[in-house]
Amino acid sequence: MREIDLHVHTTASDGTDAPAEVVRRAAMLGLRAVAITDHDNVGGYAGAFSAAHDCGMEVVPGIEVSTKYGVAVHILGYYVENLVPLLADIVNDRDRRNEKVAALMASDGLPVSYGMMKKRFGDVIGRPHFGELLIEFGLARDMDDAFARFVGKGMKYYVPRTIIDLDSSVEAIVASGAVPVLAHPFQYKKNDSELRELIERCMDHGLRGLECRYSGYSPEQSAYLECLAEEYGLLKTGGSDYHGSHKPHIALGSGIDGNLEVPYEWLERLKEAAGQ
Repeated sequence: MREIDLHVHTTASDGTDAPAEVVRRAAMLGLRAVAITDHDNVGGYAGAFSAAHDCGMEVVPGIEVSTKYGVAVHILGYYVENLVPLLADIVNDRDRRNEKVAALMASDGLPVSYGMMKKRFGDVIGRPHFGELLIEFGLARDMDDAFARFVGKGMKYYVPRTIIDLDSSVEAIVASGAVPVLAHPFQYKKNDSELRELIERCMDHGLRGLECRYSGYSPEQSAYLECLAEEYGLLKTGGSDYHGSHKPHIALGSGIDGNLEVPYEWLERLKEAAGQ
């Protein structure tokens, strides 16, 4: 039964639906709760909570923090209270990177400036926003094309980010009062022993959960992750990683091809761990 979605992005990061729109959409789909887990910021909560009050939805305040452990690793934090020190570093690096990308595009004669982009898209700007402009300028067919030829890693308008190390990120989430969870574990392309090493490293710094159900994961993959969570005494979570039209193949609450089902009891255990 589809009851909750604990991995959702809004216009506060790189999603295309406003926080209030996400909540209303979740309510229309019959979900009981949704977690707003925007990348590296908590700016989407106000609109989400206001809409949730109107339609009787439960909203979980979350975040998805980008870290590095050999490869990029994402940590979800649930019931976030205070991540100001960590987020300040992330915001400063994001602004520096975006200014460089805008300058590169402007140097090619495109009518782009970082100031213009902030007026249009808000304070949280990512590569999808640059991709959106490239589509409008007729330089890219769609978002996949924009990433493949312009803003993807190694492409003309790609500027690398400074990623905070894994240990510090997990510790910062714990210090904020939130519950840290390892996001989409199979995305890191690790074998069993390597994945266990990653989990154990995260646990050394306060990891409390594992995202066991995720868009595109087979029943066998989810069962394997659930067994790992039980073995390590970790909470189980699940979510779609919904981004709206930026990832049109992923549906809120049901993931890819309707394969996602996350039970409410997992949220109940998460709330207990967070002292909610």
